[in-house]
Amino acid sequence: MDRKYHALVCCRAGMGSSMMLKIKCDQVIKEDNLPIETEHGNLDSIIGFRGDLVITMVDLTEELSRDPRVPSAVGVKNLVDKNEIREKLHAWLDEHKGEEPRK
Repeated sequence: MDRKYHALVCCRAGMGSSMMLKIKCDQVIKEDNLPIETEHGNLDSIIGFRGDLVITMVDLTEELSRDPRVPSAVGVKNLVDKNEIREKLHAWLDEHKGEEPRK
């Protein structure tokens, strides 16, 4: 079985915007057969998060990048733009090529 990276898709409240982003991320992941599985949450979901990546809106990326609990953060400007999401996820995978997913 292939190893998959685990991503948390979140926003401050964990309501509509991050759920829409998760749906679009999952579509891109399926279309491009990317080795990423996602879960949805809010910023509190970072507590105890043991995954590889946090996907969020671009305005939270800098804040999350400074959080030691966040291994890596990707920010998206337009949460319904699958081309932007595709570009960001492929860039992240290229950057982390050869790294083992966290457990």
